[in-house]
Parts: sequence; C-alpha cells; structure tokens
Amino acid sequence: MKIVVCIKQVPDTTGGVVKVDPVTGTLRRDLMPTIINHDDKTGIEAALQLREKIGGTVTVVTMGPPQADVALREALAMGADEAVLVSGREFGGSDTYATSGILAGALQKIGYDIIITGRQAIDGDTAQVGPQLAEKLGVPQVSYVEEVIDAKPEAITVKRQFEDGYHIIRIKTPCLLTAIAELAEPRYMTVSGIVDAYEKDIQVIGFEDIKDLIEVEWIGLKGSPTNIYKSFTKDLKGAGTILKDLSAEKFVEAIIEKLDEKHII
Repeated sequence: MKIVVCIKQVPDTTGGVVKVDPVTGTLRRDLMPTIINHDDKTGIEAALQLREKIGGTVTVVTMGPPQADVALREALAMGADEAVLVSGREFGGSDTYATSGILAGALQKIGYDIIITGRQAIDGDTAQVGPQLAEKLGVPQVSYVEEVIDAKPEAITVKRQFEDGYHIIRIKTPCLLTAIAELAEPRYMTVSGIVDAYEKDIQVIGFEDIKDLIEVEWIGLKGSPTNIYKSFTKDLKGAGTILKDLSAEKFVEAIIEKLDEKHII
C-alpha cells in the first residue's frame, strides 16, 4: 500500500509580514519565511495514521525550487518514509491546472494507491489542485474529508464535511482524498526523526523524467490558463472606539449615535 501526500511550501504570514513587489505586484516569496501548508500537514498526519492501520509506506511529494526540500525533510522528520521533489525551470509560474498536470505525471512515475492533498493552500485558497489531480489521473475522489471511519487496502470509508451536514462515503482504491484541519492533529518532529530526515536522499523528478507523461503545452507560465494579475496587502484600519463603564441604555444610545453619524441608519 503506497500512500502519497502532496504538500506545498507556502509563505508564513502568521507574523503579518507580506512582501509584495511594487513593480510587478506579485508576492516576493524569496523574502518571506516558508512553512508547510496547514491542510497539507494535516494530510501528512492522516497518511501516517493510515500507515499504522493498514501498513505500507508514506511518500511526500512537492513541486517547487530546490529549496523546497526543507519542507520535505520536515515531513520525513514527522515520520514519512520517502520524499520526492518535482522541480524544473519548465514548471515555473504554473497555475493550478498546470500544477495538477505536472503532479499527475510525477505520481504516474512513482506510483500510488492512496493520494492525500490538503483542501487548499493558504496562499491561493483555490482548493483546485486536489480535485484536478484526481480527474487527470482518472481516480475517484472525496473532498473535505473530516474523518477516516474505516480503512482497508481495497477501500476506505470516510466522513465528508458538507455545507449543511455530512456524507459517509466508501471509496475504492486507488483514490484521492483532500484533508481539512479537523481530520488530524499533526504530530511534532522528533530529534531522531530530524537526524534520520537529513540522512535520507530526496528523489528529484525533472521535466525530462516526465515529459512523456504530461501535456507539455500546458505547463509553466505560458501553459497556464490563468495567472496572477496583481497581489497587494490589505489597507490598515484605524483603531476602533471602545466603550467602557456604561449602562445598557447608554451603550445602545452610543451605538445608535455612531451609526447615525456614519449615515448607516
């Protein structure tokens, strides 16, 4: 049983520092610290738990520049067995459609039984790569997985979060699942895991390795149907008004006065 987790290295915006190129209007990723995307990290934990239940191996895959191997080594330190970096200049600037096509080629090369991706990445919030990847590989998929109810090599039963309720779905393998935060609490890296992670080799897959498995006209910036026109930070808002030590009636009067002042009522 080969469980593959697709992860993405994203800018760490928790400190509120987002760098945008004033000329091009695009994110300066090289000036921001990076982390494993939150939902993807949940996917790693879910894969490790599946391995404990049904056996097999966990392989973590990411697409990006050579420095993205830092995220892969973190996944190895968490307990993943193998790591694969999909990297090449030809892949630069790919949108979700192009990215899913490239990853599909890479996964065909390395093999898979269960594929897990995060629901969406915090730097794009499109939630498109996972479903697109399943479509291009021709495997069944379940998105927004909140719980794995039962797992066997031939099929998995999961609980899917839906807008107004839940779905209980049994899906045959090979298949793809997209993970949400509620699915699992990621484990911490261990000291021995970190040591082992830096002793393991990371397999690198480049353009030449998968060019016969992908649509070469649909990769990179030129092959992307969509691209980011402009990125910008939010405008800072002024400090709000804090009302203290007033009776309920005075609170209501003050709020109504402010709403009237701003012509809201």
